[in-house]
Amino acid sequence: FSYSDRTMDLGLAEDHFSRPVGSLVASDIEQLKLAIEECKKLILELPEHSERQKDTVVKLIHLRLKLQELKDPEEDEPNLRILLEHRFSKEKSKSVKQTCDKCSTIIWGLIQTWYTCTGCYYRCHSKCMNLITKPCVRSKVSHQSEYELSICPEIGLDRQDYRCAECRSPVSLRGVPSEARQCDYTGQYYCSTCHWNDTAVIPARVIHNWEFEPRKVCRSSMRYLTLMIPRPVLKLKEINPLLFNFVEELVEIRKLRQDILLMKPYFITCKEAMEARLLLQLQDRQHFVENDDMYSLQDLIDISTGRLSCSLTEIHTTFAKHIKLDCERCQAKGFVCELCKEGDILFPFDSHTSVCHDCSAVFHRDCYYDNSTTCPKCTRFTERKQDDIPEEKKA
Repeated sequence: FSYSDRTMDLGLAEDHFSRPVGSLVASDIEQLKLAIEECKKLILELPEHSERQKDTVVKLIHLRLKLQELKDPEEDEPNLRILLEHRFSKEKSKSVKQTCDKCSTIIWGLIQTWYTCTGCYYRCHSKCMNLITKPCVRSKVSHQSEYELSICPEIGLDRQDYRCAECRSPVSLRGVPSEARQCDYTGQYYCSTCHWNDTAVIPARVIHNWEFEPRKVCRSSMRYLTLMIPRPVLKLKEINPLLFNFVEELVEIRKLRQDILLMKPYFITCKEAMEARLLLQLQDRQHFVENDDMYSLQDLIDISTGRLSCSLTEIHTTFAKHIKLDCERCQAKGFVCELCKEGDILFPFDSHTSVCHDCSAVFHRDCYYDNSTTCPKCTRFTERKQDDIPEEKKA
């Protein structure tokens, strides 16, 4: 028979992008599978690089797309689905190629329905959603914001019963039946479906070794570390206080943060500073205007690269310029050294000053340490309190 007759027999002239009706879906799938096999045979029989062969390849693609559409229909799919604290939103992108976090196969957005969790960015096919067993990592971050601070706390495959720590499928170091891949964050072993060899900076290695080399982690650890990286949950002076003795950049950042905290009272009582919204320059690091001892993992990464030092020094300069030069109201809140009564107006964040811990009075550093007596302001306060005590109580 002729080429055109063979084409008609395969059903390639039909419109395979029309919707099947009712119970005919199952039979249509079988017919499409048979048509695809016949089409593949025809491609091998036709002259290579001929127009007929090219047309048949196009028809084969159409048949496969239609088959996939029947296997994964999009009708009646809700835009939002909630499962195990995941909030899955239906994706509309058809061109971006993604990988399903559940089955590890490609998501073909053109013909498949897929969802993304708005909390932890877990992606999966619509057909894979009912197979998900892992709760949303966002809930763990919200209820338990802390890192594993032991370096790769391995327990061994035998303690895991030679099974994946997440999906419990059998694994071994020999790769039979599935390769065991270790997560450097949890120390546990995972199968290739739950561990894609993603890499991330490990908090424990940063805090104890000041090491920022990315290590291989499983998918769940990757999502957790991604959500945790901007959160200020690391109190370095308690976890590893010796780190400040060996990392000069940390000492510099701590001093800048302490200065900014001393500048904050000037800004919250200054109308011009509030209108200029100066403190919003630190909106991405809100904890910098609340304390000087909490750090996020992103802070430490930026310190190691020098990025944080540059940006924070620039902000510090802008803040100091407003207080000391641009704003008369802030200048009026400066101090005069009561020990020497000489020199310019002093501010607590100046590098050459010292601040009394009891009354917050500001002095030249040299004057403060050379003075063997107590702070003059504290002395006045003490004398004033003594004068206010009635004579009877003094006696």
